[in-house]
Amino acid sequence: MADVATVHLTEQNFDETLARQPGVVMVDFWAEWCGPCRAIAPVLEDLARGAAGRVTLAKVNVDDNPGLAARYGIRSIPTILFVKQGKVADQVIGAVPKAKIKEKLDALA
Repeated sequence: MADVATVHLTEQNFDETLARQPGVVMVDFWAEWCGPCRAIAPVLEDLARGAAGRVTLAKVNVDDNPGLAARYGIRSIPTILFVKQGKVADQVIGAVPKAKIKEKLDALA
């Protein structure tokens, strides 16, 4: 299996990078010290890998990019935003089961 290419977003490249991505982008707001964030990361990578290019996984470290977290009202992590055509289409908050994330992806992709 090919490794999923994860896009690391910052306040400097966020808008431009999202605008260039085809399909659905899962934007994972996370932090190094967050246990649930580390727990859900392999699930997100697996879903992006299984989507065969229709889904891109992007990560935003909230400690390094507090402006992005504030811009999207992120108060709990992990929060995953589902972005389609540059707009937030859905989100999940917390380390939810894989099936719930897949259900949201299937509805959008």
